[in-house]
Amino acid sequence: MARFGSALDISGLARMKVGARFAGRMMLDLLLPSNCATCDQPAPAPGQLCAECFRLTGFVTPPFCSRCGVPFTMMALGGPEQLCPACILLPPVFGEARAALRYDAQSRRMILPLKHADRTDLVAALAPQMLRSGGQLLARAELLVPVPLHRRRLFQRRYNQAALLARAISRLSRVPMQPDALVRIRATDSLGDKSAEARAAEVQRAFIVRASRVQRIQNRNVLLIDDVMTSGATANECAAVLLRAGAAAVDVLVAARVPDPRLE
Repeated sequence: MARFGSALDISGLARMKVGARFAGRMMLDLLLPSNCATCDQPAPAPGQLCAECFRLTGFVTPPFCSRCGVPFTMMALGGPEQLCPACILLPPVFGEARAALRYDAQSRRMILPLKHADRTDLVAALAPQMLRSGGQLLARAELLVPVPLHRRRLFQRRYNQAALLARAISRLSRVPMQPDALVRIRATDSLGDKSAEARAAEVQRAFIVRASRVQRIQNRNVLLIDDVMTSGATANECAAVLLRAGAAAVDVLVAARVPDPRLE
């Protein structure tokens, strides 16, 4: 009987501790109100945007290319199959790609600090938007795999932003994640000012599937996670490597998509 009473005491103590932590968080929220993820204005909750920044944010919504997800300014640009000229000319290796945001001045206020300024808190703002835009892809995904950094870049940055996004999306969607399935075996030059053809050449043979993770991806629908997609060269190369290793299918989900000026 004493042991039973002791268990009740411990259970009650645990509830008191949880209640104290909850009360402490509420008090902290009152004393230090949440700020917008991209400015200093008040926001409804940590990681969210204020009303003005939300208004300025370019969310990717239809119409967009049914394969690579690049946004169209009007439905007629995609034709009957809603395909962009690049996907008609050379269909990508991956199945479908979707993006949460247009890569513009506003989205760069979240993407660039996340990549280069240790603003890992911005994952909390980006991941829910990726979940929204990638709902159909996540519904059929069996494994999330982030695009990897080369070990030298990872040492300099100390974290892989794509892996942080994948981990947050995994928690929200309950789709499992394999952070080290892909390895970038060759450091690549910056792709920023390169043409689509030069980008594809630069990332060719830059990735492999880690030998110990081959079984993990075989016969699974893989969803590749990255921060930004421009021409799709990196996503295409990663998808090709995953498919050669036995993945059943590969789709792509990114935080932001660079618009094609031909479709603006």
